[in-house]
Amino acid sequence: MVDILIGLGLAAVTVGSARLAGFDRDSAFYPTILAVIALLYVLFGVMDARVGVIVSEGAVALVFVALAVAGFKRSVWWLVAGYAIHGVWDLVHDAVITNNGVPVWWPHFCIAYDGAIAAYLALRARKPAAYSPPVQAHPRSGAPGVQT
Repeated sequence: MVDILIGLGLAAVTVGSARLAGFDRDSAFYPTILAVIALLYVLFGVMDARVGVIVSEGAVALVFVALAVAGFKRSVWWLVAGYAIHGVWDLVHDAVITNNGVPVWWPHFCIAYDGAIAAYLALRARKPAAYSPPVQAHPRSGAPGVQT
């Protein structure tokens, strides 16, 4: 239960601090987090120290990185799907890949975190005015600026 509460709490801290600092005005923020979360299983595979586990975890991570890219380039709904599917993956991971590097508390923590971020992004996507425009380079200076 504590791992779930910590996952929910850290998701709230992620969203709150991103909004406060303005990180979430950049459309790459949540896709980057999804990609990093997926790659953590590869890190756990390295801790397991079996090449087959590392390769398997890397293959699965590529799926989530692809969802992150689709979320960045196409629609926030790909991110919602990516986070939600990753939460489900956390629940079934052990039945598919035996990775001894995964901490025992990780699946419950991660499904809570992933689910909370997916829910937040889904709510945010339903209110287009609340979803910040992507940040792109200013056409003349190359400096970052908000797309108009």
